[in-house]
Amino acid sequence: MDSFLSTTPIQPALFTGAEAVSCLTVADAELQTQIDQLGKSLASIEMVADLPRLRAEIAQLEEEVAAPDLWDNQENAQRVTSSLSARQSEVERLEGLRARLEDAAVMLELAEEEGDAEARSEVQRELARMSREIEALEVRTLLSGEYDSREALVTIRAEAGGVDAADFADKLMRMYLRWAERHGYTVEVYDTSYAEEAGLKSATFAVKAPFAYGTLSVEQGTHRLVRISPFDNQGRRQTSFAGVEVLPVTEETDHIDIPEADIRVDVFRSSGPGGQSVNTTDSAVRITHLPTGVVVSCQNEKSQLQNKAAALRVLQSRLLELARLEREKEMNALKGDGGNSWGAQMRSYVMNPYQMVKDLRTEYEVGNPDAVFDGDIDGFIDAGIRWRKRNEAVPQ
Repeated sequence: MDSFLSTTPIQPALFTGAEAVSCLTVADAELQTQIDQLGKSLASIEMVADLPRLRAEIAQLEEEVAAPDLWDNQENAQRVTSSLSARQSEVERLEGLRARLEDAAVMLELAEEEGDAEARSEVQRELARMSREIEALEVRTLLSGEYDSREALVTIRAEAGGVDAADFADKLMRMYLRWAERHGYTVEVYDTSYAEEAGLKSATFAVKAPFAYGTLSVEQGTHRLVRISPFDNQGRRQTSFAGVEVLPVTEETDHIDIPEADIRVDVFRSSGPGGQSVNTTDSAVRITHLPTGVVVSCQNEKSQLQNKAAALRVLQSRLLELARLEREKEMNALKGDGGNSWGAQMRSYVMNPYQMVKDLRTEYEVGNPDAVFDGDIDGFIDAGIRWRKRNEAVPQ
């Protein structure tokens, strides 16, 4: 599905008498056509979402939530309640859109009967809002990968560019947190390593929402910032880079076995910006997976045990991704195409000599970097998901 819904507003008629009635009828017919198109798109989304299945899962989860011993296992209780909340929100969102579409049809009918131009204008505005929401849900139906429905584990690292790169990494961190906040998604920060002068060396956080991995996975790659450096006393233009890694959060069914003999656990004292100590005990944990050399750390929980558990979850996600990449490599070797890489550098943020943010894969661009850094990245994400789906459809 690669359709775009029209949200072009219909201008009010500037006529009187019979001409106004005739023009209003034509406009109403166009609005009715838009309602019909939105209804078809929503029906397709409802079919993919499988509402009967969702309702059955909600009923099952509600039984689990009602169990008196639910909170004997806190981790399982949080998983159950989170799953229930996510599915309820999904059903409520789809049912809400269907109800709004039916209300719009009724309001349009009344507007036509009474010749009410103001009511018709309200229908027009409501359909424009619904078009944007339904198009966003349409993109969700394109997420059919093995792990797309999972929560996401995001890591941001400063790369080339010194203090500017660290500051850029901090901006990207805020960008994703603001994006999650806009959508009402819960974020859990596992680790933040601050640079000495400003910004971040690295940060790892989880976005706890259904399809967060499938949605954010198109953000993976190298991001590039061009601007007049605020850290250069000569006011020179600086190019800096930051890397974004997106992994699916592991689940109980993944069976990632990590023997104690395969890891080394180091503890250290958590610190804040500029090396400022934020803890008086060695509660932060760093885990090294000896067979692969993968290193993860967590310092944002209150105790060493909590930090170790969080770090192990991050390690499991990294090992899960390594296993997936290995399987993908084997499949590509069998197909003989040597892989289907879309390149590491994926987006440029230019703030001087002009203002523009451009995705280098999809060609999608906007002229307001400040809005993008404030979390307005849905356009880039949607374009990336559609672009990836088109590329997957190209025969190898």
